[in-house]
Amino acid sequence: MNLGLLIIRLVIGLLFIGHGAQKLFGWFGGYGLKGTGGWLESIGVKPGVLAALLAGLAELIGGALFAAGVFTPIGAALIVITMLVAIVTVHGKNGLWSTSNGMEYNLVLIAAAVGVALTGPGAYVLFN
Repeated sequence: MNLGLLIIRLVIGLLFIGHGAQKLFGWFGGYGLKGTGGWLESIGVKPGVLAALLAGLAELIGGALFAAGVFTPIGAALIVITMLVAIVTVHGKNGLWSTSNGMEYNLVLIAAAVGVALTGPGAYVLFN
């Protein structure tokens, strides 16, 4: 069980760190704050740069806490909030399935984050 929780935490947490870095710094093929902010404004989220900053920080910090197994419920909550915002602003209107850019994947991430938050991070954490 502990190894399984570690794998889930690392994969999801590190990917969220990467998404946050895309928004905040333009790393890993991202557009940075200005580019992400511009896209957010184009879909009606204003002010876009502030929204990009908040989303990037939530992803980066939430992912780091989740991956490390430190303050796991807080990390999971940041992940869940980010995914709920993505559903409301982008994916929800497209239905369920990912093939239509729907919310399927967002729901999987929410379920995994909530599941780990409820069961705990397991024995392999950065520090106790």
